[in-house]
Amino acid sequence: MPSTKGQSQLTVAIFLAMIIGATLGSVANAFIESEHWIQQFVIGGALGTLGSLFVSALKMLVVPLVFVSLVHGVTALGEVSKLGRIGSKTIALYLVTTALAISIALALATFIEPGAGDFQQPSTTFDANNAPALGEVISGLIPSNPIAAMAEGNMLQIIVFAIILGLAILKVGDSAQMLRSFFESANGVMMEMVNLVMATAPVGVFCLITETFATEGFDVIFQLGAYFLTVILALLLHFAVSYGLIMQLLARINPFWAFKRMLSTIGFAFSTASSNATIPVTLKTLEQRFGVQPQIASFTVPLGATINMDGTAIMQGVATVFIASVYGINLEMADLITVVLTATLASIGTAGIPSVGLVTLAMVLQQVSLPVEGIALIIGVDRLLDMLRTAVNVSGDATVSCVVARSENAIAPPPKEHKQRETG
Repeated sequence: MPSTKGQSQLTVAIFLAMIIGATLGSVANAFIESEHWIQQFVIGGALGTLGSLFVSALKMLVVPLVFVSLVHGVTALGEVSKLGRIGSKTIALYLVTTALAISIALALATFIEPGAGDFQQPSTTFDANNAPALGEVISGLIPSNPIAAMAEGNMLQIIVFAIILGLAILKVGDSAQMLRSFFESANGVMMEMVNLVMATAPVGVFCLITETFATEGFDVIFQLGAYFLTVILALLLHFAVSYGLIMQLLARINPFWAFKRMLSTIGFAFSTASSNATIPVTLKTLEQRFGVQPQIASFTVPLGATINMDGTAIMQGVATVFIASVYGINLEMADLITVVLTATLASIGTAGIPSVGLVTLAMVLQQVSLPVEGIALIIGVDRLLDMLRTAVNVSGDATVSCVVARSENAIAPPPKEHKQRETG
């Protein structure tokens, strides 16, 4: 296990890489945009390739890590009833935090009115992928071919298959001890692979951030400044207040201590804009820096990366109010309640779909009779906001994991540095 000093140094290196990358990328976008060879060979070539390699290395770990750690976690529980209890707590908490997130977004957006002013309605149409019906999602939970599910990265099916396999190993008992030992050893090997990939994190993060800011720039942010800042403010409120209170009251962990130890995970999520790609880092952080037992983290984190979309829900709430204002449509209280319910349920119903934020936003807009074409207004800043909301998503995964672990007495006692400030 890496030392605390080594982990702190890695966190500092990651955030320095983010700052330097954002600065150089912004300079490249502003001053050398006309130099096509730099954009093609340096930004899109060298940096883009290295960044893609880093993300691919993270994604390479996701399926085997989730499968192995989840099977190991289920077998380590020892009781079938305990799995059901943990599962119900986890899903309930994820739904509650998502509903809370979109409620904050709607209240803030209604107060700020980011759509006020002169906005030209988009002349182009936006075609969102159709979201599957809830019944289709439920019927698709059981993989007809587990190997195909792993090849396709279908996280819900992988989770279900791993749970069933773990339960079967539990039922067999002592005669399956060799298999239990195998998954225990395999879990240790996967965590060591995570350490190897994380050693390259500062370089990978630098490349990803530099390419993003060199491509996007800040001009589009200025054009949609009120919308952009409203989403950021809602994300910060949910992160600091909602997660902070949950950490303090339910997990009984000082939120300042907790958020400090989440920094490396937040940095990974921001740079990759992928909750799934951040799973290895989130697991490592919870197990090694929070003391959450693997059997809890290996269940709550993959599930959260699949269905917990607090950051995405915030974007949907602000975007709905913004688009309604641009088109001159008033949203009644019944419409706002509909938005909360639709976005909360859609966080599960559209799990695993590419561009899930835009898909669920299209669903929300349709439910309150707003033009889906309005999504074209916000696409320009969606990439940067996607990075921010992914950071909030994984922070929610970690927060819920700590709460569930605390309720099961499956988390290490708080260290001396914050024990005296812990309540309860």
